[in-house]
Amino acid sequence: MSIKYTIATPDMLDLLVSTRIEVLRAANRLDDSADMSRVAAQSRAYYREALSDGSHTGILAFDGDRFAGAGGVSYYRVMPTFHNPSGRCAYIMNMYVRPDYRRRGIATAILDLLVTDARERGAGRIALEATEAGRPLYEKYGFVPALSEMALP
Repeated sequence: MSIKYTIATPDMLDLLVSTRIEVLRAANRLDDSADMSRVAAQSRAYYREALSDGSHTGILAFDGDRFAGAGGVSYYRVMPTFHNPSGRCAYIMNMYVRPDYRRRGIATAILDLLVTDARERGAGRIALEATEAGRPLYEKYGFVPALSEMALP
């Protein structure tokens, strides 16, 4: 197995959108009957804009021509804080490795590429939402729970 990691480009929209839907189905335990057409359309629009303006970096992993995994990082800015004077933030998302490629270091390699990209862009905060399956990887990498954050459902 020789995995090649590629930075996503706008000409990969079909693969990016289908991967996003695959990730969401797996993370939310949705079967094929769940209508994902609206999410797919919005994901296509998001990728088209964010890859063009540089507010998103996507990494795709291939074993030859076969898709093996993916991950992405979205960039945004908030007001500067003591712990993040630049206000630049990175949010890692869409981490996914196909079941037959798991436990081979692919997710770690994708995560490393995304974190490196975020640091090179000056992100003072790098965050993510972890699934139960992904939590051990992120903890091993050094991510810790953000206990003070809250969300309004």
